[in-house]
Amino acid sequence: MIRVLLAEDQGMMRGALALLLGLEEDIEVVAQVSRGDQVVPAALEARPDVALLDVEMPGKGGLEAAAELRGRLPGCRVLILTTFGRPGYLRRAMEAGAHGFLVKDGPVEELAGAIRRVLRGERVIDAALAAAALGTGPSPLTERERDVLTAAADGSTIADIAAALHLSESTVRNYLSSCISKTGTRNRIEAARFARHNGWL
Repeated sequence: MIRVLLAEDQGMMRGALALLLGLEEDIEVVAQVSRGDQVVPAALEARPDVALLDVEMPGKGGLEAAAELRGRLPGCRVLILTTFGRPGYLRRAMEAGAHGFLVKDGPVEELAGAIRRVLRGERVIDAALAAAALGTGPSPLTERERDVLTAAADGSTIADIAAALHLSESTVRNYLSSCISKTGTRNRIEAARFARHNGWL
């Protein structure tokens, strides 16, 4: 049996996936969590072969959880399943050590097949998303610029961002100015929206 951990914050979607995967003769869902910060503790307890992770979850995102899982339980294969088919997410997922990346609107047979394939060591990536990722190119933002832009996305003041990230206000302004320039936008709200749309945040 292939042991699967399922991390999805929407209860109905999580329940449906668990039910559908449970109909497969060779797949058993051994753990279900609704938050990204529950992934590693649940995986260390249940010891799944494959972790199926949503990108956006409370507590911690699926991409961060994937990177942490790679360090704590390297034998577990990670398959990212998301509503948001954004090229930047795909790149970040691969950097985090994910073995596959699928969007949620595919058939369950495709998902079950992907679980089997990543367990065999194959990489499984949504074809349309892979083509889009090649066309888009990598994120132009540095890690620190991403941190600052993420903090700015909710409308926080320069002072709030500086305090939260332990930076000076002038440094925060410089980072935001760089983000605006690199995204070709007019202000930090547009820059954050543009970066999020491309999966860079």
